[in-house]
Amino acid sequence: MQSVIRIGSRESLLAVRQAEIIRDQIMNLAPEVSVEIVTMKTTGDKILDKSLSAIGGKGLFVRELDLALLEGRIDIAVHSLKDMPMEVNPELPILAYSQREDPRDVLLYRRELNELPEDAVIGTSSRRRMIQLQRLCPGYTFREIRGNVQTRMRKLESEGLDGTLLAAAGLKRLGMEQAISRYLDVNEMIPAAGQGILAVQGRKDVSWRWIRDVDVPQSRYAALAERQFIRTTEGDCTSPCAAHAQVNGNELKLTGLYCDENMQNYSVDTVLTEASRAQQAGEALAEKMIKRMR
Repeated sequence: MQSVIRIGSRESLLAVRQAEIIRDQIMNLAPEVSVEIVTMKTTGDKILDKSLSAIGGKGLFVRELDLALLEGRIDIAVHSLKDMPMEVNPELPILAYSQREDPRDVLLYRRELNELPEDAVIGTSSRRRMIQLQRLCPGYTFREIRGNVQTRMRKLESEGLDGTLLAAAGLKRLGMEQAISRYLDVNEMIPAAGQGILAVQGRKDVSWRWIRDVDVPQSRYAALAERQFIRTTEGDCTSPCAAHAQVNGNELKLTGLYCDENMQNYSVDTVLTEASRAQQAGEALAEKMIKRMR
């Protein structure tokens, strides 16, 4: 058995905290193993003055970690699943899906506000969030901001914004839930595919005896359904399309949002199926919605 396991992570506080969650699980399951976290700055972290769609999508957040895995400089990588491309290198499969943290999106208000004005200016780089919040609050306008949680919170106070949108999961993992002003129910704003789930990625030719205990079947089923929906719509992790699955026992409920190319029209639909048919459900729901929109 390998005595040291090196976990690759992005440098941000949230990314490191997420790597620590998996590290602690491994150490509990294999106490004889030493676990190290190796951090690196990805291309997506370095370029903050352009939109993700303009510079190549969220795949830029995994490129350096993928290379480190292939070269053997790290043994596994931990990612927010929502930040991973829909197509994963077959040499570097996702080995495990973590317990899902709160999947909801949340609003953070500028410090002196108790509620948002009807003409609020919201900072977000997510088209998915924009089109859904616009329907809830037609008077809002949007300004693009990027960066990690702390950077976005600073920009909220310094750039004339009234509010910003973040994932509840990240704030809770950082112990910063007190900053949340309003939770948006998954029926109000459908989350990004994979939101709240951590993905453990590794080389296909290496197996770990603890990996089965790190993997959460309910998260795996939800992830397969959500990501297949986005894949079938030919979207990616910067797409305005969205999907959220809830698994109860053997039943899976998948809700999808499909948006046309011009972002003028979108529809929402739901399917119920057996959890074991998660991937098929994602594909079938997407095909049904695409056909209806054409």
